[in-house]
Amino acid sequence: MIPIQKVKDLIIKYGNLEKELSSSKLEPKLFAKKSKEYSNLGSIISIAKEYVSFETEKKDLKQILEDKNNDTEILQLAKKDLIEIETRKEKHENKLKIFLLPKDEDDSKNAIVEIRAGTGGLEASLFCADLFKMYEKVCSKKKWKLEIINISKSEAGGFKEVIFSVNGNDIYSYLKYESGVHRVQRIPKTETQGRVHTSAATVAVLPEVEEVDIQIKETDLRIDVFRAGGPGGQSVNTTDSAVRITHIPSGVVVSQQDEKSQHKNKAKALKILRSRVYEAEKRKKDQERSLNRKSQIGSGDRSERIRTYNFPQGRVTDHRINMTLHKLEEFLSGDVHEEINDELRLKDQNLKLETLK
Repeated sequence: MIPIQKVKDLIIKYGNLEKELSSSKLEPKLFAKKSKEYSNLGSIISIAKEYVSFETEKKDLKQILEDKNNDTEILQLAKKDLIEIETRKEKHENKLKIFLLPKDEDDSKNAIVEIRAGTGGLEASLFCADLFKMYEKVCSKKKWKLEIINISKSEAGGFKEVIFSVNGNDIYSYLKYESGVHRVQRIPKTETQGRVHTSAATVAVLPEVEEVDIQIKETDLRIDVFRAGGPGGQSVNTTDSAVRITHIPSGVVVSQQDEKSQHKNKAKALKILRSRVYEAEKRKKDQERSLNRKSQIGSGDRSERIRTYNFPQGRVTDHRINMTLHKLEEFLSGDVHEEINDELRLKDQNLKLETLK
């Protein structure tokens, strides 16, 4: 049973947003944010209004049923209407419950994805490249825009690290379940005795945040410039185009040297820094609410082993939901990636529904 006041609050909020948006006194970024909120509420508002009206309708029908002066036909119609209302109310309640679930406010945001080779040397860097190719294919199938921010290549064609942004609709709500340690079990090409090696890569998915989401003071930043080159640099430049930005309060450091322009490197570094500082603050709040955090699938803990890709057996296993697909190649090509993602979302939703009861 949903408290009726909660539903009434949604209707009031919708009305207030309507007034705010029609006043045209909001600055563009805030207007865009409120518009998104208004549009989101618009998808449920007719159900909310109908749900509130059910109580009045039920009261009226019960009065008809209690009135012994009414003839049989009217009483039967009232009984039928009452059953219909109860059925509709139950359906509306389920939709409202899902809508009222504690939402991740970042779900509608774009994402910055960081993949780093973990234990396993060269084999881990090759796996890092495989994961990047998998996300490339997922993005292509979903018509999302992927843009590389930084790549650090290893020997043998792998990646020590790759950072990229993904733009589209509700990106973070899908990709957030990819955060954690991904483990691979396979026979490396260099292995002469056919032994299976285990390597790992870490994936971190950060919501891409705007200046309106987090305020970072210029005075809190230390910006160093240096000459690009060495690991990660595409070429050795003769100018100080590489940028290192340190956020002094949190200690977050971001270096960027892929672009030949210092201005472009600074813009990319700030984009990553803003998301990392935002994530660090969010993680701190999550830890303060640790009881709630245990009831969520998408905790985003980078040290948590979330998935194993076993090549000899052709399987992929997600350890959070104990789900195994014997479709490893299809999963890596993005064809069945959604099968596991759907199950993760469903379990997450069910855990959250339990906390509402």
